[in-house]
Amino acid sequence: MFVDQVKIYVKAGNGGDGMVAFRREKFVPNGGPAGGDGGKGADVVFVVDEGLRTLVDFRFKRIFKAEHGEHGMSKSMHGRGASDLVVKVPQGTIVKDIDTGEIIADLVAHGQRAVIAKAGRGGRGNKRFATPANPAPELSENGEPGQERNVQLELKVLADVGLVGFPSVGKSTLLSVVSAARPKIAAYHFTTIVPNLGMVDAGDGRSFVMADLPGLIEGASQGVGLGHQFLRHIERTRVIVHVIDMSGSEGRVPFDDYVAINNELEQYNLRLMERPQIIVANKMDMPDAEENLKEFKTKIAEDIPVFPISAVTKTGLRELLLAIADKLETTPEFPLNEILEQEDEDTVLYKYVAEEPDFEISREPDGTFVLSGAKIERLFTMTNFERDASISRFARQLRAMGVDEALRKRGATDGDIVRLLDYEFEFMD
Repeated sequence: MFVDQVKIYVKAGNGGDGMVAFRREKFVPNGGPAGGDGGKGADVVFVVDEGLRTLVDFRFKRIFKAEHGEHGMSKSMHGRGASDLVVKVPQGTIVKDIDTGEIIADLVAHGQRAVIAKAGRGGRGNKRFATPANPAPELSENGEPGQERNVQLELKVLADVGLVGFPSVGKSTLLSVVSAARPKIAAYHFTTIVPNLGMVDAGDGRSFVMADLPGLIEGASQGVGLGHQFLRHIERTRVIVHVIDMSGSEGRVPFDDYVAINNELEQYNLRLMERPQIIVANKMDMPDAEENLKEFKTKIAEDIPVFPISAVTKTGLRELLLAIADKLETTPEFPLNEILEQEDEDTVLYKYVAEEPDFEISREPDGTFVLSGAKIERLFTMTNFERDASISRFARQLRAMGVDEALRKRGATDGDIVRLLDYEFEFMD
């Protein structure tokens, strides 16, 4: 089963909670705080495995949760950090955040790693909060929550050359005779329903990967037929080989086929037309092929090379393969994303990110004030409400952030209910 697009949920591990403890040993009076820190949670890491070809494994497992860090312990012992959750993906996988539309990673090289969900850090134990003014604090932090995301995995086949054309023009036959690939070949449309890859030897020591893509028809860029589903795989290729049935055995005019397919490529993605294109006039062993080829050449630009071949009789293949290899040597890779194109190992890309407010206040119909915002919610989650000292610290932090003043401006008075996540408090002026 070939699967090239799935949606999954990933959750990094939470950090372990810090501990409140004191050193109690014989002959050591007032031993002081000895609560250890919690361990870091586990990241969710995607790693490229060149042995994988599809995303079919993600059809059966769509939820990935990493382990949490260990809690801090007494005697100043820190909790153990959790090992990263490693998820293997095939080469050519693009990871996109569904909620924001952000492209998180473009994984193309074997062994390439990307952190998809970052783990939370461990909470601090009371030993971290000791000061000369408060040498024995009963104060600790909970672990930071790990990041959670709904992501979409999209596989775009890694191939140097992509075969495009109408159904039944001989793309699969061509791939089968120039490589060891054995795609299904039959005398009906859409025999090829998934991309097939083959390693091609040009005959002079050079080699490249060729992809046989499902046949396109008019309207493919709008989702007609199988084309829309697999047009994304053409984005990876550096050279497009346009296969045309020059015999017109399907009752179509070869030049009309050429124009129609190029229109679909252009409508799907304008950048596809930047790829160099090689035209292959296939089925030259059939009647009327020679006459159709002469007429075809009069309608296209003179500088566009056309290679007449017969995939069945294997004539004209050597010249075609050498021309493809030559074209690959002078054609650079085309980045899939403008942002990824700007990034380079030797440069730093500075991006403007609008600063989010520390908190937002809204009001519900029953008069309840609702606090929200990533920073204040993170602060709340990391507060240990089992300790009075932690609660007092949380109240001071809210006051320093300006929450009290903002609530007063919104009309909050003594006794009003304030909700933060699933918890409710009374406002006291």
